[in-house]
Amino acid sequence: MEELEEFDKLKTKVLKYVLYKKRSEAEVRRKFADANDEMLDEVIQNLSENGYINDNSYIEKAVQEFMRLKNMSIKEIEYKLLSKGINKDKIENYIFENREALLEYEQKSAKYIFIKKQTIMEEDNIIQYLKKKGYLSETIKLAKE
Repeated sequence: MEELEEFDKLKTKVLKYVLYKKRSEAEVRRKFADANDEMLDEVIQNLSENGYINDNSYIEKAVQEFMRLKNMSIKEIEYKLLSKGINKDKIENYIFENREALLEYEQKSAKYIFIKKQTIMEEDNIIQYLKKKGYLSETIKLAKE
């Protein structure tokens, strides 16, 4: 009986955590690292089955948010998702499936950065900046035109 109460308490805490803001499974595991491992596994499995924790939809939402609010290269998006503890294969799969839209976004971002930085930086410095940010050479070439 006590174990069931404990499970419900943990499930409620985790649910509040993921409802407040979309979280990856790894973020949930980090946040509740002090919880009973077996119980946490059960809670995560339960919430995953009910669609509250889903790394694929997390990737989708996060990328849409990045595209709306930031100028980033595909590489930067990948690193950002990796830092959230998302499985590299899932990220690569998403990038592969959405390659065209992501390339278009990266080109727009690079062009925007190029235009914005032109007043304060030399062209070579902007190119170096974009390379450091992980922009593809092809994208940089297109942004320069």
